[in-house]
This record gives sequence, C-alpha cells and structure tokens, in this order.
Amino acid sequence: MALSSNDKVVETVIVGNYVEMETEGKPIDVKSKISNFFWHGGSTYDAWFSCASNQVAQVLLTLPYSFSQLGMISGISFQLFYGLLGSWTAYLISILYIEYRTRKEREKVDFRNHVIQWFEVLDGLLGKHWRNVGLAFNCTFLLFGSVIQLIACASNIYYINDNLDKRTWTYIFGACCATTVFIPSFHNYRIWSFLGLLMTTFTAWYLTVASLLHGQVEGVKHSGPTKLVLYFTGATNILYTFGGHAVTVEVMHAMWKPQKFKAIYLWATVYVLTLTLPSAAAVYWAFGDLLLDHSNAFSLLPRTPLRDMAVILMLIHQFITFGFACTPLYFVWEKAIGMHDCNSLCKRAAARLPVVIPIWFLAIIFPFFGPINSTVGSLLVSFTVYIIPALAHMFTFKSAAARENAVEQPPRFVGRWAGTFTINIFVVVWVFIIGFGFGGWASMLNFIHQIDTFGLFTKCYQCPSPKQFPIPPPPYAAAPQPAPANFK
Repeated sequence: MALSSNDKVVETVIVGNYVEMETEGKPIDVKSKISNFFWHGGSTYDAWFSCASNQVAQVLLTLPYSFSQLGMISGISFQLFYGLLGSWTAYLISILYIEYRTRKEREKVDFRNHVIQWFEVLDGLLGKHWRNVGLAFNCTFLLFGSVIQLIACASNIYYINDNLDKRTWTYIFGACCATTVFIPSFHNYRIWSFLGLLMTTFTAWYLTVASLLHGQVEGVKHSGPTKLVLYFTGATNILYTFGGHAVTVEVMHAMWKPQKFKAIYLWATVYVLTLTLPSAAAVYWAFGDLLLDHSNAFSLLPRTPLRDMAVILMLIHQFITFGFACTPLYFVWEKAIGMHDCNSLCKRAAARLPVVIPIWFLAIIFPFFGPINSTVGSLLVSFTVYIIPALAHMFTFKSAAARENAVEQPPRFVGRWAGTFTINIFVVVWVFIIGFGFGGWASMLNFIHQIDTFGLFTKCYQCPSPKQFPIPPPPYAAAPQPAPANFK
C-alpha cells in the first residue's frame, strides 16, 4: 500500500528526530570526527554489528555441548530453524516499534532525551497489562542474561589461570563488568560491537580448526540423542542462542533511520550461522560424548597460545555482551528513580550501580555454565522474544482498520496479513509446546540435577579433579626383610 502524504511527513519526523541528524551538514572539528567514528554509532552497519555481536557471545562455547545432547543432524536443524524463527520475531518487534513511534510522534511526543523500550511499545499499543507482562519477562531475561555472561567470564579465565577458583574469578569479573554503567546507551557501542564480533569470529574459527587438527579422541562416541531430557535441554539452549533480540527496540532507537532495521537481524543471523555451525559440528566430531560432562568447549582443547588468545578475546567480548544485556536494565532503573533524563554521566553511572549487585549475587549462587542457558531459554526467552511479540503483533492489528492504517504492511512473499497471522500462530504454538513445555521440563530437571550434584555457591563448577599421586611410604618404615635361605 502506498504511503499517504501524512505518513511521509511522519516518516520524515521519525528519521530527523535524532540530534545526529540535526547536525548533518554542519562543519565539525577533528576531535568531533574521531569521537563520532569510535563513539556515536547509528547506522545500519552499527545495528548489524550490535545484533550479530550480541547474538553469539558465550553461547558459542556451549553449542558443542548441545550437539552432544541432540546429535549432529538435530543440532544443525535446530540452529537453522530457530535462526529463521528468531529473525521473524525480530522483524515483528521492529514493525511494532515503528507503529508505536509513529503514533506518538503524531501526538507531538519528543523522544530526544528518552530511550524507547519494549514494555513502552506494548503499553502504547496494547495497554498496561501487556506492559506489565512484557516488563516482567524482559527484565528477568536480561537479568539472567547478564548473570550468564558473568558465569562465562569466570569459567573461561579458569582455563588460563587456575590458581583461583571460578567463584573467586566471579567476584573479580563482577567488579570489572560493573564499569559498563559508564556507557550511556546502545548508541555508544559502535567500536565495542565491531571488536566483539571480530573476537567471536576468531574464537569460532579457532574452535573449528583446532578440533579438526586435534582429530577424534580415541574411542570417540556420538551416541546422542539418548534421552528426552538431554534432547530438549539442548534444543532450548539453541532457542536461547537466537533469542538475543530482547534488546531490539533499544538498538533500533539508537539508529538514525530505524525504518531500515527490518532485515538487519536476518542478515546478522546468517553471519552468526557461519560461525556456530562449523565450530559446534567440528568440536562434537572430535570429542563426541565427552562434551556431555564438559559444557565449555575450551575445557577439552589442549592449552596452546592460540587457545589462550581465544579465551582472552572471548572474555573481552563477554564483558561487551554483559553491557548489551544490562543496559536496558539500567534504563528501566533510571526511569523508575527519575534519573533517565539526567545529563550528568557520573550521576547516572552511580544511580545504575544497584542493578549490578543482584546479577553478581545470582552468578555466585548458580554457576552452572551451560545448563543455565537452557533454563533461561525455555522459561524466559520463549515468552520474551518469541511468544509475546507474535501475540502482540496479532492483537495490535486484529481489526481491519488497524491493518489498513498500519505504517508498515506485511511483505507479499509471506502472504500479506493472512500469511503473517498464520506464521505468528505457528510460532506461538511451537514455542509454547516445544520450547516452554518440553524444554522447560527438561531444563529444570537438568538444572536441579546440577544443584544436587554440585550444590549452590559451588566454588568450582565442572573443574577437573586433582591428580591422584601414589601415597609415599612412611619415612621411617622398616625395609622388608629377605626370606631366609633354605639350606640342605
């Protein structure tokens, strides 16, 4: 449907409502150019790097573990399937953001000093009940997403320096990750998201090449899938992998032209698959069922300078991803205490610090690297980034008038509105039954098993057991006497 003149005016307002767009064409000095190059990112490329970088952080190290639970064929199939499903729901979220923002700008609302978030989109389009549900799921998911990054930092650094246990490393990295309070918004992640994706790319191809060069371990077995619990646990970890679009609205709001976001997540997913499929398949081929007891792929590869480099690069990326997951929580907290429109970076940073404390605490309680991904995926990601966006899209455009006046019409290749609603219903039913139902059952059983096996607050989850040395004899033990000779 062609845009009316009013719609075109609104679109222009949306695009031009950012300070960066208002300064286009004005002369700037060298210092400003350098600052803009490293700090102020709002292009489609920045959004692509943010989506790709946020999607494939520490989960890269747990996908071989998922392959050992699923088997090779199911592992590859689920990655392709959930990658496509995640791209679809990210598209839905982008459509709802544009719809919400257009309506608000028609009412002369200025978002110059306000970051729009997912729960506000739900509130503006569907009311406070949707807002409350979206806020609860989104905040809880992002909270545990930050916890997972902190756990991953401690798990990885242990393979370089095991003089400290993983719990102690969690204390240290909790303090390091707290420095993300000084990054104002996703608009300022330009250089970090770019570097993060480079680091993950190196790590992925290191895992692939190192596994192929290592070869298969002696007596390697590829027996997965063997149990339904393990099968659905692995599937929900992949569901979590492609559920990184809980921050889609914040990433879009940081763009100069958010209308261009629609296909960005899909292209980010395509690139991510070029990293996750070869690395997970290669590590599983080399180590097979050993991965069932080693949820971190680094733990099975021999220590080399390249492995240490991969660990260090992944640590830096996990710090960046911690900021990605935590920044929306900072925004919610700022709005709750009335600090969101404060211009002082230091005051806002100080106000954000209480958000880090519960994340730190939860990472110490549940240090289960790998199994926690599946649990979060089934109970939180399933609703946050799959079920709620699909339902919200259907309810927003359920009336003929809403569909006719929609800012963005569904593309023809999906069947317009009928095809869109059909896909949405499929997403809701599939994810609710398979992801939340079976996945939640399996993940909780596995999670409880980890608690029973290792306990809460465990110092060193899945650390190698100390080497057993032969017990030396007592220092003053008498030497054994020779048997008396027999004389004839």
